[in-house]
Amino acid sequence: MTGQEGKLLEREAKQVVKRPRKLRRSVYLLPTAFTVGNIFAGFFAITSTLNGEYQSAAVAIGIAVVLDFVDGRVARLANVTSDFGSQLDSLADVISFGIAPAMLIYSWGLADFGNFARFSAFVYLICGTMRLARFNVQLKDLKHFAGLPIPGGAGFVAATVHLFAEPLQSQFFSFYFMGITYLISFLMISTIRYPSLTQLNLGRGKSHLNVLFFALLLAGVVWYSQQVLMILAVAYLCSGLFSRAHRFVKYRLRSEELAAKELNID
Repeated sequence: MTGQEGKLLEREAKQVVKRPRKLRRSVYLLPTAFTVGNIFAGFFAITSTLNGEYQSAAVAIGIAVVLDFVDGRVARLANVTSDFGSQLDSLADVISFGIAPAMLIYSWGLADFGNFARFSAFVYLICGTMRLARFNVQLKDLKHFAGLPIPGGAGFVAATVHLFAEPLQSQFFSFYFMGITYLISFLMISTIRYPSLTQLNLGRGKSHLNVLFFALLLAGVVWYSQQVLMILAVAYLCSGLFSRAHRFVKYRLRSEELAAKELNID
């Protein structure tokens, strides 16, 4: 082997070593790119609310929900999670799912209540922020969240605005929206368990049925976005409540069975 051939082989070997490093660096930046998109969507929602473009603000929050789901999923699949990424994701969530929905709550639904509208929007914001802080310090349950995740609360607000578009001139609806605001705020700081969608495994079950389900869901979101997104938001909001009620009933029935057995033994 000549000296020139040896240098050529050495150069090719170095290139082979560099490629995996560059690829890993690119994969590492991918979740961060989705998080930056999340921040931009939240910023766009805020500016749209200030301009009275409530539909655009609701759509931007919905996009932020999707980006928040994707960035965590990509980070776990690629095994590129980091403390920096986690902190950046939390700050993005405060903007997109805390401040932006709070401004929608005030401007779109409760503006006629004056200072009480500001108070209600702030209650939502502080509860959402506390929810994020608790999530950051608690041990992570891969299957469930303790309390309603803040993207779920923000998604419900955005879906409501998207469904009705223009603010309704109805006092009854204003009180309903106020009640929903406080309900979401309470659920975010509660200990009610909500399923974690990040653990969704599309490989389980029959693959063709999964494809059919998501195809129908996509078609529904495209052609009937207002109704479908509202149904999804309500279903997720109620899932934790139904789960808690089911466990409570199951616990009471088991307690009654044990009490009856003890009476029979005596």
